[in-house]
Amino acid sequence: MGKRRACPCGTSVPYAQCCGRLHGGTAQAETAEQLMRSRYSAFAVGETDYLLKSWHPATRPPHLELDPGIRWRRLEILRVADGGPSDRKGTVEFRAHYTQGGQPGELHEVSRFVRHDDAWVYVQGKVL
Repeated sequence: MGKRRACPCGTSVPYAQCCGRLHGGTAQAETAEQLMRSRYSAFAVGETDYLLKSWHPATRPPHLELDPGIRWRRLEILRVADGGPSDRKGTVEFRAHYTQGGQPGELHEVSRFVRHDDAWVYVQGKVL
């Protein structure tokens, strides 16, 4: 992904200065929402190692294969509860828009996050 291209997470910040820093390990998510955005971006750019690393060990799958036919198009953050820099847990409700086989679709989910080893991690999500 080009350094100047806007980050897939929906900010107007270039990927390299936004989620790219988290994916590359030079920065860490400060909030549950920032982790959610970085995980969405990881799906969009194919960063499976980051997705597994940012997943709680108790719920993390042993491996992850992304569907090459899905193109993630847009992320909407609908609601955030807790998950700030000083919190221990948080939830983020979002809609992730995609296309698959030329057809539009969306994933509507409420995701739970916790602090583990002093880092935000994804625990699980409930699809709505």
